[in-house]
Amino acid sequence: MTSPEATQISKPSATIVKAGAELLLDALEEQGVEVIFGYPGGAVLPIYDALFQRDSIRHIMMRHEQGALHAAEGYARSTGKVGVALVTSGPGATNAVTGLADALLDSIPVICISGQVARPLIGTDAFQECDTTGITRSCTKHNYLVESAHALSNIVHEAFHIARRGRPGPVLIDIPKDVQFEEAQYTTRENSKNRNCIVLPDVNKNQIDQVVDLMRYARRPVFYTGGGVINAGVEASESLRALAHETGFPVTSTLMGLGAFPASDQQWLGMLGMHGSLEANNVMHDCDLMIAIGARFDDRVTGRLDAFSPNSRKIHIDIDPSSINKNVPVDIGIVGDAREIMDAMLTEWRAREKQEKHERERITDWWSQIEQWRSKKSFAYVPHKEVIKPQYAIERLFALTREKDVYISTEVGQHQMWAAQHFHFDEPNRWMTSGGLGTMGYGLPAALGVQAAYPDALVIDIAGDASVQMTMQEISAAVQYDLPIKIFILNNAYLGMVRQWQQLLHGGRYSHSYSDSLPDFVKLAEAYGGVGLRAETPDELDDKIIQMIDSRKPVLFDCVVTQEENVFPMIPSGAAHNEMLLGEMKGDEVSDEGKVLV
Repeated sequence: MTSPEATQISKPSATIVKAGAELLLDALEEQGVEVIFGYPGGAVLPIYDALFQRDSIRHIMMRHEQGALHAAEGYARSTGKVGVALVTSGPGATNAVTGLADALLDSIPVICISGQVARPLIGTDAFQECDTTGITRSCTKHNYLVESAHALSNIVHEAFHIARRGRPGPVLIDIPKDVQFEEAQYTTRENSKNRNCIVLPDVNKNQIDQVVDLMRYARRPVFYTGGGVINAGVEASESLRALAHETGFPVTSTLMGLGAFPASDQQWLGMLGMHGSLEANNVMHDCDLMIAIGARFDDRVTGRLDAFSPNSRKIHIDIDPSSINKNVPVDIGIVGDAREIMDAMLTEWRAREKQEKHERERITDWWSQIEQWRSKKSFAYVPHKEVIKPQYAIERLFALTREKDVYISTEVGQHQMWAAQHFHFDEPNRWMTSGGLGTMGYGLPAALGVQAAYPDALVIDIAGDASVQMTMQEISAAVQYDLPIKIFILNNAYLGMVRQWQQLLHGGRYSHSYSDSLPDFVKLAEAYGGVGLRAETPDELDDKIIQMIDSRKPVLFDCVVTQEENVFPMIPSGAAHNEMLLGEMKGDEVSDEGKVLV
């Protein structure tokens, strides 16, 4: 993949005086921006007028500013580049807040450009005025209020520097309308002055030596990887694979890290955490050495903190120094780029191997135990011949698309967990989902962003009937801009994860979690100008999926599934990794909820 740093456009002249709106576009062009996801309004009309007069940057008009930010996230997550969104002042900016918070928690590099009322009107409660920088301070990595066109191009370059370096994240640039008209000279990227706000230490040889010492004498080791490995680039995923194969250690991942290590590899344990595999969670509980790389010890991963991996030495590798010892105390914390540190570990491991071969037999018993856990097939479910189980729907979707150039986004809920369990990824940057914020409505616009980046790829949003309605209007943008995304809806007529928790934790009192007035998704797709498909039985599922894949238009696929299926395994809130609930037909002990308790 070409580095975002290497993407360059011919530099505009620094001696020509231009309006602020033109300076903004010049800076975006020099940063290699190819597409903007936006929604016009009064405070950004000068920028839109400037866009109208050049064709160097593609603009996709979304139907809601939240959708614009999620589309920018999908673009960024799938390409490794910075995604860009453009919104107007007031409600335009406040509608973008959810997308900004989502990008911050999941470390996605996004630039949000917002319009603001003219400088003399700031603070007067003018029409569509709000304190955008104040509102977004807590949900961005950094933000700016541009006080002069003379500073604008430099601010844009610095914003990209901040968004993509260190732990990636969103940056907002708030531009008053009169600044967009004000004339100034352009500052090139080469001549811009970026504050040296992100300083990574050199790889510490002593720390690497200590880590490799622990690795060579561990009997129950595990690599616990996260989205930071993917953010570090394709090369980091390659480094992880090399390190795992050299050591023979098992590998697990957070929801955000899926694809960094191949799901088809025998050393892969599956996802860990609340709905992770039995083998991954038991390994995390029983390990004697945990090597966390680019993961932040999120509560959905750790379970009960005082019972989290109680007998292990812990190594934490992260680009963000504030993440070290934040949630879980560790024995060795290493701050730096994941790829550089893994490469240093691999180099030292190989140097030791030349002197003394690692005793692979040391972890033989560990792998035997892992295979026992794996043999329980914790993601298995009870099949049905007459109705579609959601797990079966995902399995068939995976089987029929595995030879395709496929990218998957999701909404949030049960379908998201089933997708993580039953759709398998061998490459990074193929899985777009909302992890930290858990944003319903993320998947459809994120898929638009991916499709804009890869027009010929098969891009599928695995959705729930509730989540998809949060940003359903964005299918209109998909039709308008010929972005043939596929929305694969697992329709159970419930807020599925809410219903599951109500069943297991609230005595089966399904308070306001059932939808008895769902739209006819087939007719809705046709009303937007797309294609609508529906499957209600297992026998018709494959043919309908193939129809969906072959369509060159946006597709809404209404896959009607069993209504009260639960996602298992499940670690109940406040439980430890070895206190998992499994689904039907597993093991011998049955819990009060009618499910097997491990």
